[in-house]
Amino acid sequence: MFTDRQLKCQDCGASFLFSSGEQEFFHSKGLSNQPKRCGNCRLVARLRRSGQSLETVFEGNCTVCGALAKLPFKPKGSRPVYCTECLRVVKFEKSEDQDTVAV
Repeated sequence: MFTDRQLKCQDCGASFLFSSGEQEFFHSKGLSNQPKRCGNCRLVARLRRSGQSLETVFEGNCTVCGALAKLPFKPKGSRPVYCTECLRVVKFEKSEDQDTVAV
């Protein structure tokens, strides 16, 4: 029923993935509008709405693909940094691993 779609961010114009999993989540929550912003621009918009300074946004390169990612924390270098797309993949793989573990 749901298929991955490429959308264009209204703020920066970058293309981003609206995955079938995200679409299922939106549908389950009763949300009818698709996202308008990429992950980086969503973070910036969320900080602005909460009244936080944009100085609290840090940048780092994704450990997997090397893309520049905006982060709500300062990376210390001891843990990997993921862009929105790679984080989604890592979380999905981790949830699949946990589903296959016998109890």
